[in-house]
Amino acid sequence: MARIDPYLQRFEQLHPKRIDLSLGRIERLLGKLDNPENRLPPVIHVAGTNGKGSTIAFMRAILEASGARVHVYTSPHLVHFNERIRLAGDLVSDDALVAAFDRVEAANAGDEITFFEITTVVAFVLFSSIPADFLLLEVGLGGRLDTTNVIKAPLATVITPISFDHREHLGATLALIAGEKAGIIKPNCPVFLGEQPEEARRVLDRIAARHRAPLMAANDHFHAHEESGRMLYGEEEALLDLPLPRLQGRHQIANAALAIATLRRLLPSHASPHAIEAGLREVQWPGRFQRLTGALTRIAPADSEIWLDGAHNGDGARVLAEAIGALEERIPRPLVLLCGMMQRKDILEILAPFAGMVQEIYALPIANDQARAPADLGEAARSAGFPAAAAGSIQETLQFLSRREWPVPPRLVIMGSLYLAGEVLSLDGSAPQ
Repeated sequence: MARIDPYLQRFEQLHPKRIDLSLGRIERLLGKLDNPENRLPPVIHVAGTNGKGSTIAFMRAILEASGARVHVYTSPHLVHFNERIRLAGDLVSDDALVAAFDRVEAANAGDEITFFEITTVVAFVLFSSIPADFLLLEVGLGGRLDTTNVIKAPLATVITPISFDHREHLGATLALIAGEKAGIIKPNCPVFLGEQPEEARRVLDRIAARHRAPLMAANDHFHAHEESGRMLYGEEEALLDLPLPRLQGRHQIANAALAIATLRRLLPSHASPHAIEAGLREVQWPGRFQRLTGALTRIAPADSEIWLDGAHNGDGARVLAEAIGALEERIPRPLVLLCGMMQRKDILEILAPFAGMVQEIYALPIANDQARAPADLGEAARSAGFPAAAAGSIQETLQFLSRREWPVPPRLVIMGSLYLAGEVLSLDGSAPQ
């Protein structure tokens, strides 16, 4: 057991509900600790449904290429809790976590508080104690009542594309969800928008105007596309000819463009063409359309491709299907999906983008008490017309597939949950660094 595991287990028991959106509990605890959230480096606050982590990864890579020291807060982690907190470039150590855990746990004194709230307080304590030039801060869920929304005056807010997810907490329409995401917009604070559905965009425009927050939006104020194996980024003042992002998939061009637009407008001295190019080449964001090259490839069918993506909602699945389609255009292979999902997820919405593409689906277990049973997942997929079956562990499934005869080595895509992605990266020996 890792040194930090007992703390995490205790934190899980401090509140009976996994998700309970509120600011009262975290504001109480922050007050006991002399409000470390008021002593942070300049904050870029990022909300949205899909692309938050990738956009932050691009901003971090560009800023670090410019010489800046950058704190980063993201969630959830894939393999180790430490992935959530990056201090001036490095993942937080167990020693630093233990010291912060002790301080925050003592201040909380057993009061009711959610896991995400108390660990966010831990992050703020660490961020306030170590010098850095900027903090890239990812919203956990929603925005208006998200734990991270105690930041009163960020340098800027960024809202990536909005789609349906967590409807039970954020609302049943895109307008309601957008209203929750827009809760991070602050008076006179610049807002940068990824491409949005019209229904969501109307809400974001209205709330930005109410706060007199200058707004810069994809397609209106900046744009990017692939041309001749390069990424062309344009805005009114400039046209940049850039390398394609290291992160795979056409959707990453849009995420990179949002990061570039934000930094060029906010921090031009940290967003030179050289820094942008270096950032696009060096960026890392594990578990998002990542090709595996470790231990799992040695038990998979010979010469097959194994791709891993944490897509866990309809829009994320659509983007993944488009990325796979682009691979298929270049090198056709039989497509096999290895899926694991949580109980609350809409299976058919997630699988729909793969209709007509997938040859077989294998439903995998996930080591989480909120995961959907493989038998239920397989039955739901079959009822929608997909050739699907329940499977055992990822290793057993890959070994089974390796015993099959394939006319062409298959393309295996593991998807459906970030929890599953974390298990796979651990088994592959590819834990984030």
